[in-house]
Amino acid sequence: MSKKSSTARELRRDPSRAERVCWELIRAHRMEGIKFRRQHPVGPYFADFACVSKRLVIEIDGIHHDDRLEADARRTALIESLGWQVVRFGAGEVLQNPDGIWATIQNLINDSASPPLLTSPPSGGEEHEGRINPDGTS
Repeated sequence: MSKKSSTARELRRDPSRAERVCWELIRAHRMEGIKFRRQHPVGPYFADFACVSKRLVIEIDGIHHDDRLEADARRTALIESLGWQVVRFGAGEVLQNPDGIWATIQNLINDSASPPLLTSPPSGGEEHEGRINPDGTS
């Protein structure tokens, strides 16, 4: 088993409460028949949840992310440079408003046609347009 596979497996075994709630919302093709994966490798990172067909990454940020804003921004920028759309939700938001999380994810899936797969990352890497925030704004 590769190191990435064992790391992903370990991360799936110990999800946070918010990750478990989000997974219950999107697992088993419950959302528009779309398949999501947990702890899916994207570049050097593991996305909390990824929909490969829509190139959509969902990240659940716990309280420990408050101290990692710059690192999270770099992570998001790299993932987006690989052709993925990233949406981040706070853990508290997932726990307090799962219906709102469901609606936001469903809108992202419905509003976006599958973007083409990139054969190489865009040059420059500075512009990352098209990111949708959890409130639906760009």
